[in-house]
Amino acid sequence: MSVFEAFGSDIPYAEPSWYRGFSTPYYNDSHVNFRAKVRDWCEKEIVPNVEEWEENQDYPRDLHRKCYEAGIYGAIWPKQYGGTPPENFDIFHELIYWDELARATPGGALAACFLTIKIALPPILYMGPRWMKEQVAPEIISGKKIIALCITEPQVGSDVSGLTTTAVRDGDDYIINGQKKFITSGMKADYFTVAVRTGKEGMGGISLFLVDAHAPGIRVRKLKTQGWLSSNTAHVLFDEVRVPAKNLIGQENMGFLAIMLNFNHERFTGIVMTNRGSRNCIEDAIAYARVRSTFGQRLIDHQVIRHKIAEMATRVEGIQAQIEQLAFQMKQGVDPRLLGGPLALLKVQATKAAEFCAREASQIFGGNSYLRSGPGARVERTYREVRVGAIGGGSEEVMLDLAMKQARL
Repeated sequence: MSVFEAFGSDIPYAEPSWYRGFSTPYYNDSHVNFRAKVRDWCEKEIVPNVEEWEENQDYPRDLHRKCYEAGIYGAIWPKQYGGTPPENFDIFHELIYWDELARATPGGALAACFLTIKIALPPILYMGPRWMKEQVAPEIISGKKIIALCITEPQVGSDVSGLTTTAVRDGDDYIINGQKKFITSGMKADYFTVAVRTGKEGMGGISLFLVDAHAPGIRVRKLKTQGWLSSNTAHVLFDEVRVPAKNLIGQENMGFLAIMLNFNHERFTGIVMTNRGSRNCIEDAIAYARVRSTFGQRLIDHQVIRHKIAEMATRVEGIQAQIEQLAFQMKQGVDPRLLGGPLALLKVQATKAAEFCAREASQIFGGNSYLRSGPGARVERTYREVRVGAIGGGSEEVMLDLAMKQARL
C-alpha cells in the first residue's frame, strides 16, 4: 500500500481518491511522476486551446507530434517501434494517460488525436507483417502520420459480423469496394485499418487491411456530429480501391478475433475517459454552487443541491473502483475473454452515470449550462457528447446482451 501527497484540485470528488491522500495498492512513484508530466503538458498545450478547437471544429495536426516530443504520445507504445513508455510501464500508467487527457481535452480532439491510434494501430502490432510493424508503426507512434479505424458501415454498427465491404483477390492485390461511416479522424488520416469481407458470411469471413488513405478510389466526406466537433468524423467510400496483398493484417478471414480483442481495450479506454468526464461535471458544479446564490444563500447550502452532488459522486467513485479492479486483472494477465463481460457492463454503467452527471450538473448551472462559453461550457459540451459514449464501441443494448451471454444466462 502507498500514500502520496495530495495532487490536483481540492474540490471534493474532482480527482480520484488516490490523488487526494487515500491509500492505494495500485500506484507507485513511477505513476506519480507520469501523472505530473501528463497534467503539466495538458495544462500548457491543451487547456488554453480546447474551446477554440471545438468552435473551429478542428485541431492542429502538429498536436500529435508535439505530444510525442513531450514524451507522452508514445508513452503507451513499445520502445522497439518508437514508443516512449515510462519506467516500469503497466496498465495503470495507461489509465492515468487516458484519465488526464480526458480531464483536459474535449471529446473531439481527445478522440481524434489520441483514441483513434489506440484502436487502429494494435491489430498491426498484434498480427501485422514485420515490414508493417517496422515501417508504418514508428511513423504513426511518433505522430508523423495519422491512422484511423474503419469498421462501422451505414447499415452495420455493433454487429460487426454483418459488415458488407468486400476485398476480392486480383493477382498481387485485393480490390476493396464498400462504405464506412462514423470514422473518427477520417478527414485527417494517412492510413486506414479497414475491416472487409474476404470470405463467407458471418465472423469467419472477415479480414483486416492497412490501406493508404490517399489511394485512388477513396472518397472522404466530413460528417456533422452532435458532439465531438473537432473529431474529423467522416464517411469513407471505397470504389475499386487496389491494395497490395502484403497489406493484409494477419491471415485472411481471421480478422474478427483481432477486432474483438481490440474492443476490450477500446472499451476500457472509453470507460476511463467517460468517468473523468463525469468528474469534470462534479468539479464544475461544486465550484459554481459555491459562488452562485439563490434565495439568500449559496447554492451549495441548499440540501437538494448537496444531494445532487452526492448522487453524482456515488456513481463516479463506484465506477472508479471497478476501473482499477479491472485494470489489476489486466495487469495480472487474466484471459481477455473473461474480461469482456465485466467491461461491457462497466461501459454501460459509466455512460449512464455520465448522462446522469451531465443532467444534474446542468440543473445546478441552470441557463449557464446551455451556453458554449463561460462557467458551464464543459458541462454543456459533456451533455452533447454523452450519446456517443453510450453508442460508440458497442451500444448499451449490445453490451448488456454480451455480458449476459458470457455469463451463460
